[in-house]
Amino acid sequence: MHCTPTVSADPSIQPGRDIDCDVLIVGGGINGCGIARDLAGRGWRVVLCEKDDLASHTSSSSTKLIHGGLRYLEYYEFSLVRKALQEREVLLKSAPHIMWPLRFVMPHDPSMRPAWMIRVGLFMYDHLAKREVLPGSRTVRLRQHAAGAPLKQSYRRGFIYSDGWVDDARLVVLNALDARERGAQVFTRTRCTAAQRGSDGWVATLDGAGRSRTVRARAVVNAAGPWAESFLRNVAHSARGETLATKSLRLVKGSHIVVPRLFTHDHAYIFQNPDKRIIFAIPYQDDFTLIGTTDIEIEGDDPAGAHITEDEIAYLCTQASRYFDKPVLPADVVWTYSGVRPLLDDESGDPSAVTRDYLLESNTEAAPLMSVWGGKITTFRKLAEDAADEVSRMLGEARGAWTDGAFLAGGDLSAWIGKPHRPDRDFERFVAALQKRHAWLPPALARRLARAYGARVDLVLGAAASMAEMGVEVAPGLHERELRYLQSSEWATSADDVLWRRSKLGLHYNPAERAVVEAWFDTRETEGINACN
Repeated sequence: MHCTPTVSADPSIQPGRDIDCDVLIVGGGINGCGIARDLAGRGWRVVLCEKDDLASHTSSSSTKLIHGGLRYLEYYEFSLVRKALQEREVLLKSAPHIMWPLRFVMPHDPSMRPAWMIRVGLFMYDHLAKREVLPGSRTVRLRQHAAGAPLKQSYRRGFIYSDGWVDDARLVVLNALDARERGAQVFTRTRCTAAQRGSDGWVATLDGAGRSRTVRARAVVNAAGPWAESFLRNVAHSARGETLATKSLRLVKGSHIVVPRLFTHDHAYIFQNPDKRIIFAIPYQDDFTLIGTTDIEIEGDDPAGAHITEDEIAYLCTQASRYFDKPVLPADVVWTYSGVRPLLDDESGDPSAVTRDYLLESNTEAAPLMSVWGGKITTFRKLAEDAADEVSRMLGEARGAWTDGAFLAGGDLSAWIGKPHRPDRDFERFVAALQKRHAWLPPALARRLARAYGARVDLVLGAAASMAEMGVEVAPGLHERELRYLQSSEWATSADDVLWRRSKLGLHYNPAERAVVEAWFDTRETEGINACN
């Protein structure tokens, strides 16, 4: 008798069997999962493989902003900024539980940029795309505003504008969930080790969890992010054995630090630096402030080991301390993370000036191949839509776009609150409805579950009618019922998946508490293996 361990990459998949599909997508970051969702929603048979966990690299290591990119105006990236600005409210409405509006304060430093230049930039930012939810920009007297209190007294004037915040790793998971519910098969911790191109299809080998599978696909989408170039050079093979790589990537590391909360208001800051870069200081996880990012070009074609350096920590602390009255010191840092941005090589000497726009490269010399170059999290939906349009064209059948106006998994709160109005207010109505329906939930836990799962929260709670029925409290506020849901439905197979990607509870736990969560997964894996013996 064949038995599958309880820790399965995707419970919908029959392990060990060969698969025929229309499109194989390599890469489980935001672009790969977004494309899988869009294609599956058009009725294409989709398989996605990711060599690690979903969003385990760049897509969980962003500055976590849904933004147009104010600073890109200085590089005349008007098309990119407009595209991103158009997407802000589309995304905010699609998943109000993991995305919400955020106001940004820019203290004015006359030595950086003149006030007139900032006003012109903000006017363009306000008017390049239609706004329905986000308020426009304005000037502010910092000595008379709560946002001025944490700043040095010398900063007396500033500007306030709107953008949005996103839980980036959960955004990836929600796309993967939606893709799977529309028929896609999602393999995590499964590497594409070979992809052979023929005249009318691809034959790929997927290796993971001790198993090897053969996938026959009509087309391949290379959405491997920082590994996109190396995938074409080392894994994908043409019928004649020629390299399929045509573009070069510049891998630019962006590092962030997290420190104990520096201010109590709900605004974020954007600070101008003497090197003409900017950094953000953002309210984070209630008790912390997130500061980032850097732009450091890295060498090599395997960015998995990218990590913050002492120089980067010092840089972020120094730049933040130019503005905050209380200095930010390296000793204050409680957590760091680094992501590697896969940017198209445009031969710019300054990594900060390299375009954040994307390019979709189609190759139809034999079985269709599409490679995704570059991109940013704000424009992922539009990128996925454009990619799905092109893949459909290459497969010979136009199938209509559908994601503009569609909810992401858990984003449709109407069953709880009725007709939606404004995403931020709708979420608060949802929290109130959740607390009313499940009055036994502690308010802090109810809000966290609402943020993480939105309308899918009942899938987590199941039939529970009391805290006792949530199961063992494995770590503070984290119960066995939620862990089992994450394991069975959201591809979580380790403590890191839960503590640092499906949530950021790891920030709130001490090492002993994190170790207990690790032990829970170890026990579950052992139980699964023993069940097969």
